[in-house]
Amino acid sequence: MLRFGCSQVVIERLDPLVNPDQNPSAHMHQIVGGNAFNASMPLTDISKLATCTTCHFDQDFSNYWTANLYYRSPINGSYKRVPQMANQFNDGDNAGITVYYTSPGPGLTTAFKPGFRMLAGDATRRTSENLGRNMQQCYRCYTKPDFGGSPYAPCMDPVLDTDYLPKRSCPGGIRSNIVFPLCWDGKNLDTPNHQDHVAHPVSGPTPFASVGGKCPASHPIKIPQVMYEVNWDTAHFINDPWPEDGTQPFVLSTGDTTGYGQHGDYVFGWEGNKLQEAMDNRCYLRNCSLLTAIAPEVKNKCQVPVTVTADEDLDAWLNELPGGGHAEY
Repeated sequence: MLRFGCSQVVIERLDPLVNPDQNPSAHMHQIVGGNAFNASMPLTDISKLATCTTCHFDQDFSNYWTANLYYRSPINGSYKRVPQMANQFNDGDNAGITVYYTSPGPGLTTAFKPGFRMLAGDATRRTSENLGRNMQQCYRCYTKPDFGGSPYAPCMDPVLDTDYLPKRSCPGGIRSNIVFPLCWDGKNLDTPNHQDHVAHPVSGPTPFASVGGKCPASHPIKIPQVMYEVNWDTAHFINDPWPEDGTQPFVLSTGDTTGYGQHGDYVFGWEGNKLQEAMDNRCYLRNCSLLTAIAPEVKNKCQVPVTVTADEDLDAWLNELPGGGHAEY
């Protein structure tokens, strides 16, 4: 299992998967990884298009992105972006996303091919999938500073992990986890909805690090399980008012106040055969002699020029969500 941090490369209204060539896209995203990220990304070897990466290993030029989170004032309905914070053990990172790649063992997974991309979750979902501990996206409410309050693995805490945005105050922040499918059809680098070429095992969706399930005949190739982990610093709003009707004040950049619509986009961009080698040689967390680590002060310098939101203050109070949206109740 690899676990490593990728610093923010840009916050932007671009989505080369769902809205290719559309500038701007429908809602704001937080993006990490290589600097080849753009409004359109061809089905080619992305590692040859990028010149730097914000990820911990300098062989990983992939791009990973999710929706942003905003606080909505119950007083006047204005919005303010909730800042991300560097994850536990990723000291020095510029916020960003922590990425996991999990394999059941050497030779048991096939790494993604150049041009591969996929989407996990559904931005339009507003109800629970009722998957219990097999939920494919979840939020953890940190009840204490420094990621405190729960010893459980992601999405496993029966109290503090939910598939909806927490309805309580989270003084230590809110963590979002997104789990991707385990099986690939072995043919398509992408499909029109960015999901049909991948699938869950025959037993159904599996939780984080549970990667031993059998793949269906339609999708026989087992791929590494990818998981994202994003931390939002909701402590910035601990003294701000909450709605008096019992709802919570946070909203995804899509307008989703439930949180069920959290989703993650992935464009593979590892150099050569490096990811396959890491999966086959039991690399663990950030410990991998086959890969080259980048110091935070170096990777944090890698950036993508802001185009859509160049004239916007990303941290200002806004009358509407970027792109003109509003919280859905």
